[in-house]
Amino acid sequence: MADEEIEWFDDDGNRVDGRKADELRETEMEVGVLEEADGSAMVEIGNTRVIASVFGPQDLHPKHLQESDRAVIKMRYNMAPFSVDDRMSPGPNRRAQEIELVAKNALKPALELERFPTAGIDISMEVVESDGGTRVTGITAASLALADAGIPMKGMVSACAAGVVDDTPVLDVNGKEDKKGNADIPIATINRTDDDTESTEDDRVTLLQMDGDLTTEQVDECVELAKKGCEKLYRQQRRTILQKYNVSEGDQE
Repeated sequence: MADEEIEWFDDDGNRVDGRKADELRETEMEVGVLEEADGSAMVEIGNTRVIASVFGPQDLHPKHLQESDRAVIKMRYNMAPFSVDDRMSPGPNRRAQEIELVAKNALKPALELERFPTAGIDISMEVVESDGGTRVTGITAASLALADAGIPMKGMVSACAAGVVDDTPVLDVNGKEDKKGNADIPIATINRTDDDTESTEDDRVTLLQMDGDLTTEQVDECVELAKKGCEKLYRQQRRTILQKYNVSEGDQE
């Protein structure tokens, strides 16, 4: 179907999957999904599902990779061959390597790596189903898995993407909107606690990318949409962790 024939919005302003422009897809989160991992999580956003696992801190080999003052993160991102309509060839590729680097840099500012000198922390993100937003879903899942593993963190990292479809900024683009839309802006943020008076809004952003041609106004609106999406995801991440340990929100106040 040609791009111009797609009806991106109906008469009520709803998108192709029935959502409003500022609405996230239905989201499910679960921790402790893999028994053998030190920490694990599953995050499902719409029809995109990622399982993240964490092993460590543990001895890092070979030793020449060790850092004397902090732990080293080893990141793996993989899309299962059955995760997309067109069967993928197994094994690493340039896109996977780019997402591994992006995800590692998005998570590192939140981790207290200096507590574990010379150690290694292995993080794996396995895309089981893909319908847009795999990198941001992977980062959100990896952050949950790190929390599940008990890795000390300055705050939970949440990631979300906004984009422009038919010149309209929208939150959490799905696969069709990602492929046929104008642009895509994924961001990741570290949640800020109420007593965190030193950090600024800019300090909390650990990932900001852009793919496509946008006006300055569209960029600003997409970034604000994505930040609000990250805040919603963080609240669900927090509930998911607390529920595992049978702690209510009120007990944390």
